[in-house]
Amino acid sequence: MIDPAELTAQLVKCPSVTPEEGGALVLLQDLLEGAGFTCTRVDRNGTPNLFARWGDQGHGRTFGFNGHTDVVPIGDPADWQHAPFGAERVGEFMYGRGTTDMKSGVAAFAAAAIDFVTQTPPDGAVILTITGDEEGDATDGTTALLDWMQAHDEQMTHCLVGEPTSPDYMGQMMKIGRRGSLSAWFAVEGKQGHSAYPHRAINPLSAMVRLMDRLASHELDQGTEHFDASTLAVVNIDTGNPATNVIPAKSSACVNIRFNDAHTGEGLSGWLRAQAAQVDADFGTATDVTIKISGESFLTPPGLLSDLIADAAEAETGHRPELSTTGGTSDARFVKNHCPVVEFGLVGKTMHAVDERVEVAQIHQLKAIYTRILQGYFA
Repeated sequence: MIDPAELTAQLVKCPSVTPEEGGALVLLQDLLEGAGFTCTRVDRNGTPNLFARWGDQGHGRTFGFNGHTDVVPIGDPADWQHAPFGAERVGEFMYGRGTTDMKSGVAAFAAAAIDFVTQTPPDGAVILTITGDEEGDATDGTTALLDWMQAHDEQMTHCLVGEPTSPDYMGQMMKIGRRGSLSAWFAVEGKQGHSAYPHRAINPLSAMVRLMDRLASHELDQGTEHFDASTLAVVNIDTGNPATNVIPAKSSACVNIRFNDAHTGEGLSGWLRAQAAQVDADFGTATDVTIKISGESFLTPPGLLSDLIADAAEAETGHRPELSTTGGTSDARFVKNHCPVVEFGLVGKTMHAVDERVEVAQIHQLKAIYTRILQGYFA
């Protein structure tokens, strides 16, 4: 029997801050290969990734797991009371970067999968896709694994992403979808002039303020069946102008939109550009708009996979998880193009925080839930 808490501790001791591998994937590969998994490193552009399969390719259905061993930076070490990569246990908690997000989730599933295929070999296959690029740009992580799988005819029938999903207690919530996300940068160009003679200048700040107000005050929607209302936040406005008597020539700003399934990234991009063009027409400015779509919204309709996870979580915790689409983005936004995907994991209260920590008992509980999921899936 694999102890998931001990495996979590070993992984936390690997300083795998994105994009460093830190020894975490090497550790997992050795463990999985020792249990009969076939492992392949799928590194791309310096990003470390691991693909592991137990069972014959193309034989029966395949249950997949997606997770990451990379972690965010620790910040100032002096702010930590416990060593960031020490996996120190104090009372009921284990401390360290990645204990919550999400080395404990990877450890719990790896332990569950190894014990499951060793003790009761299923009629089918189990796949783990573990990346070292979830906390970074995510351009060569899970996407690289999925590209490699497509090229090698590897297919998951269903997939579980082990991100922390519960706000307050174990079994509280699972994610059956995620909002889309895009950021837009606006560079408004006017004409510099003296503030005492504003008619001789074209003030980009006036145009920018009008544009930001138009965007922020617009109601994108009122929510959909499984999603809250979309949101737009102005996150930056800058001119770099220290003078009080000069109208600057340029101004820049950035907004971030989290959108539901009533929209697409392309549709919102068109709306943003149209708003900028309207303001330019009113003020005589010229606005350059740069847009990055981090992911589209998606939904895995409630059914077989969500019921299986809910049953397992309820059996171990006494709580039936709420079906949610809240929160930020995750690598499920890539997996959803491959197969149905649902996210379920630990309580996420301390992820990315100083003295990040996890209740050791919850790691064991998560392994038990993942074991029930595997048993139910191949029953």
